[in-house]
Amino acid sequence: MSRIGIRPIEVPGNVTISVDEATNVVSIAGPKGTLLQPISRLLSVKQEDGKVQIERPNNLREARSQHGLARTLLANMVEGVTKGHSKQLDVIGVGYRATMEGKNLLLNMGYSHPVRVAAPEGITLEVKADDKARTQSIIVSGIDKALVGQVAADIRKVRKPEPYKGKGIRYQGEVIKLKAGKRASAKK
Repeated sequence: MSRIGIRPIEVPGNVTISVDEATNVVSIAGPKGTLLQPISRLLSVKQEDGKVQIERPNNLREARSQHGLARTLLANMVEGVTKGHSKQLDVIGVGYRATMEGKNLLLNMGYSHPVRVAAPEGITLEVKADDKARTQSIIVSGIDKALVGQVAADIRKVRKPEPYKGKGIRYQGEVIKLKAGKRASAKK
């Protein structure tokens, strides 16, 4: 039995969940918006007493593999339409800058040109400066957890942290293992 799949999902009072039986698409609507997610036909969604339960009628390998995934996706959707999801990226390096240009992000990362990152539908981008630490933070937020993570990964891809000084764009709390460089190998 899936330890994750059998746990019920608590549904707040301001969230409505509907399941289209023909296509097996779950629709979750809340104060922040609406999300749709197709669920495997091998699974069923049951609602009762403010809780949602994912059930599988048999122990086929494919049904077992989809059970925990479906529960996690629905739990993330409920959290997204109530609280939202966000990821924070730190811009570290002398001369590296992030600014907002309308709804789009403008990154100056040491290239000969600035890089523009357009915010997709449902994603908000925000730049915060920390003058004391001389760093900037980019906050990516939205209701769809997968889309927030993908946009954050695309922004990080513009200038990944390099392994010698650690300069670049990194996730908040990400640890970069720095290499020693030429000088350390010459002393041996």
